[in-house]
Amino acid sequence: MLEFFNSLFESVALWFSDSALWVLFLSGFLSATLLPGGSEASLIATLSLQQFSTLSIILIATIGNTLGGMTNYWLGLWLPNRTQSEKHGHKALKWLNKHGYWALFFSWLPIIGDPLCLAAGWLRMKFLPCFVFILIGKLLRYSLLAAIFHGFF
Repeated sequence: MLEFFNSLFESVALWFSDSALWVLFLSGFLSATLLPGGSEASLIATLSLQQFSTLSIILIATIGNTLGGMTNYWLGLWLPNRTQSEKHGHKALKWLNKHGYWALFFSWLPIIGDPLCLAAGWLRMKFLPCFVFILIGKLLRYSLLAAIFHGFF
């Protein structure tokens, strides 16, 4: 049984090692879910390879990270409806109640970003504005990281 898992792991590792963009996409996706992780190292590593254009790297990381954030949004939709009369709640709920969709622009922030997306689904906020604000925030984040990597700042 152990041999099976070792060979399976090696096969998966070889498949992903063929394309750094797949690793970047999955890293971005997983780091945007409620699972712990960070995609910044994958972004920098992929930029360091100099095999792909900076634009394609930024787009792949943004797509993966945005889809991860939207996964949190969809998970939030599965939670029971929240009553508006609750006074105590998570910081993400307070941000969303105070700033609305604009708070989702900060979904890239560590610690609070993932709960923001989850809370947006829980509050039954509209899909399209949530998607747009999450996408823009994450795109700007990766663009800034790439600009720093290339020495623009």
